[in-house]
Amino acid sequence: MMEAVIMERFISEGKGNGLRALREIKPGEVIYSCKPFAFCVARDFLKTACQSCLKRGESLSRCSQCKTARYCSVQCQKQAWPDHKRECKCLKHLQPRIPTDSVRLVARIIFKLLSQSESDQEELYSIAEHQSHLADMSEEKKEGLKHLCTTLQVYLAEENCDLSRLPSGLDPVSLLARVTCNCFSISDGELQDVGVGLYPRNMFSTIMLQDRAECVSLSPGRGWLCLTAQILHTSTGINRKLLENKSYAGVTMHGMSLLNHDCQPNCIMMFEGKRLTLRAVRVIRSAEELTISYTDILAPSKDRRSQLQEQYHFRCECKRCSTEDKDCEMLSGEKSAWTSIKDSIHHLEQLQSEQHWDELLKESQALLHRHSDVVPDRNIYMLRLLDLAMDACISLDDYETALEYGNRALGPYKLYFSDPHPSRAVELLRVGKLQHFLGRLEEARGSFTQAYSIMSVTHGAAHALTNQVQRRLSECQAELNTL
Repeated sequence: MMEAVIMERFISEGKGNGLRALREIKPGEVIYSCKPFAFCVARDFLKTACQSCLKRGESLSRCSQCKTARYCSVQCQKQAWPDHKRECKCLKHLQPRIPTDSVRLVARIIFKLLSQSESDQEELYSIAEHQSHLADMSEEKKEGLKHLCTTLQVYLAEENCDLSRLPSGLDPVSLLARVTCNCFSISDGELQDVGVGLYPRNMFSTIMLQDRAECVSLSPGRGWLCLTAQILHTSTGINRKLLENKSYAGVTMHGMSLLNHDCQPNCIMMFEGKRLTLRAVRVIRSAEELTISYTDILAPSKDRRSQLQEQYHFRCECKRCSTEDKDCEMLSGEKSAWTSIKDSIHHLEQLQSEQHWDELLKESQALLHRHSDVVPDRNIYMLRLLDLAMDACISLDDYETALEYGNRALGPYKLYFSDPHPSRAVELLRVGKLQHFLGRLEEARGSFTQAYSIMSVTHGAAHALTNQVQRRLSECQAELNTL
């Protein structure tokens, strides 16, 4: 059954292209879902994430050639082979070095571009539609892209890729720039970034023919603005033979990179494996623009604006940035104290990445003991410190102390991540697991109930993590019933 069209492309005032709702959309409703044009596993997860489905595990099978790619099953390895077979030689050639995520992702895009067939033309057209913003970049950033380009060429050397065969306008530097501005971090249900992907800007437009059970694809011409109750076209036109004597039922046209930013968005992107799903997180009125957040909202407006300007080349004028909403709370406390915490975060995160749990806990607790009297938990750097200390305690089986830190974090999470937000749901789940393990069943039931309520909207009822929360809630209730 063909999905009804619920969004269209339009010109958003002051922003350029955007997407807006064609009807009222309810919280939790799926607006769009798609797989990436190309993706790769994040470098930090190469040993623990399946190269095909992105499931995480500690005992994955390793590619016998490159010794880098890992798979959770023979089936996943077979499915991944078309995308992996050319990069396999490149990875083997560079061992033990592993290029950055952007270089490996662009290499995969290049392999697709160079092996394109006539039937792939429309899919590949969407790559050119992504903006590179090269003209807006500083000379320093352009120089950085050139260095990445050099790494890319070394990486591709083993495959003897003829880069001159790339489509016009899609040279390596341009592709790297497009990836920098348009790719998405692919996160798991607990919001760990396990990969990076480039998703189609313009998917095929598909119409259902009412007089026979089949679908046909229409090539979107340059300049299409929207597809609603009728088919519109520009100078490139549509293959009218497909429409002769057929009754039109519906058309869909989507492009995730057309979604504009807001620091308090009405939509959220979630992933199951590498599939991206766009969901509404509140009621969206008809004709209202659909927005997502491009940046970490747990940052003061000055930092958010700076990051957005640096990476995406625009100044955010959303309500939260314009009013500096919650900036005072985020930076509350004695400045010299929270600056000391801020300056330590990168080092602590490195310890976390390298799983040096004893050292991480020792240094985190020293900072907590030194500054807790003058820096409140709602300070964003203190909040990050609590999360790091909680992770270390869990890894060292110190669950009582982990729960103490988790409970301290819940208040600030509620303050900054207004419901429904997946970050607060994941924090509630983490705290609920600790409460359940320690036998605090009433508290655990409350945490699981809140997490499930949020995830039903942000993740959807069918998501694996939502189902996990539901199971834990049922277990908790069953245990309470026996008391």
